[in-house]
Amino acid sequence: MSLVVLFSTMSFSISEHYCGDLLVDSALFSKAESCGMEMEKSSSTNDCSVDKEDCCNDVVKHIEGQNELKTDLSNLNLEQQVFVASFVYSYINLFEGLEENIIPFKYYSPPLIVTDIHVLDQVFLI
Repeated sequence: MSLVVLFSTMSFSISEHYCGDLLVDSALFSKAESCGMEMEKSSSTNDCSVDKEDCCNDVVKHIEGQNELKTDLSNLNLEQQVFVASFVYSYINLFEGLEENIIPFKYYSPPLIVTDIHVLDQVFLI
């Protein structure tokens, strides 16, 4: 339960590096490594220059966590109220014990030992 609270309140970011349509690298909490195909912008001394479009792009997904842990239970809809009621009912009845302890092998008599199997197979616990 503590892990659920931890991950629901924690904010994190996922960084992805795509080269064309192919995912090259993804990273959690840091920047994804590039594939090394970024175009370098060079200053041309002449008036003519050839510019190519960069096929790589970086995508950063930021996932925001909760700021408040206290939730108000008074504004639950009917389906949520039914779920909470059935969960509490099943959880309480989970620990209900039996009135009489039933042993299914109580009247079972074990077979007669003809030979000592441990000595026959020479298997000893040390």
